[in-house]
Amino acid sequence: MTGLFYRLFGKRTAKFMEQHRRPRIDLTAEGYAAIYALSDIHGCYDELIEAERRIVEDAGTIPGRKLLMFLGDYVDRGPRSNEVLQHLCEPPPVGFDRYILCGNHDDVFLKFLDDPRANSHWLEFGAVQTLTSYGVDAEYLLLEEGRSIEELCETVRQAVPRAHVELLRSLPIAIVIGPILFVHAGIRPGIPLAEQTDQDLIWIRDPFLSEGPQLPMLVVHGHTPGMRPVFGNHRIGIDTAAAMGGSLTVLKIADGQQTILTQIF
Repeated sequence: MTGLFYRLFGKRTAKFMEQHRRPRIDLTAEGYAAIYALSDIHGCYDELIEAERRIVEDAGTIPGRKLLMFLGDYVDRGPRSNEVLQHLCEPPPVGFDRYILCGNHDDVFLKFLDDPRANSHWLEFGAVQTLTSYGVDAEYLLLEEGRSIEELCETVRQAVPRAHVELLRSLPIAIVIGPILFVHAGIRPGIPLAEQTDQDLIWIRDPFLSEGPQLPMLVVHGHTPGMRPVFGNHRIGIDTAAAMGGSLTVLKIADGQQTILTQIF
């Protein structure tokens, strides 16, 4: 579908409208013995299942409560977004709590379902793979049958289970555990979390990537892909491009240490 959006609608600037704010959750008092974080699954279902298997195996040696922390972008680019969201609708592994944060791709997918005309730019975000995973051939419907964007969206609404939509609508935007902030993309440097917009938290790159949070916290995030995890200026980036030939990296936080559990090059 490369170029489909532009062929149909011309060049258009995406509009980011701040609507209701997603929840920001403080788990500081929970006292987890180990936290396992991963980000940017992007429809890579097999890689997700393998990562969870390794997490469960590793956690078996650690007494106490464990936490799975997913940092967003479950859909687009990879082949099995449908199955990834279905998996996240099901209970976490035994012995784990789990929090699932919102990523920019998840947010735009949901906004497309709510208002396809205003959010048709999602079709250029790797949406073709997501739609294919639900049995929807967007290029055929739009180009061959001449369906409107609203008619395409109605087909998608019928194909996507209600539980998947409810999951996307319920996702929090940030989790704080003591001095650690878990978020999809990062924060505006030096700005308190309460003053950050949802768009900041799921879309930002620079100046966050170059300057760090400039707050007394460690930010664990995804969103910006790289060949390896990045241990930067008070930030750890764990998007290692699973849907683009990279790996699905798992960050383990236990006993005050941050280490990479799963890292395949």
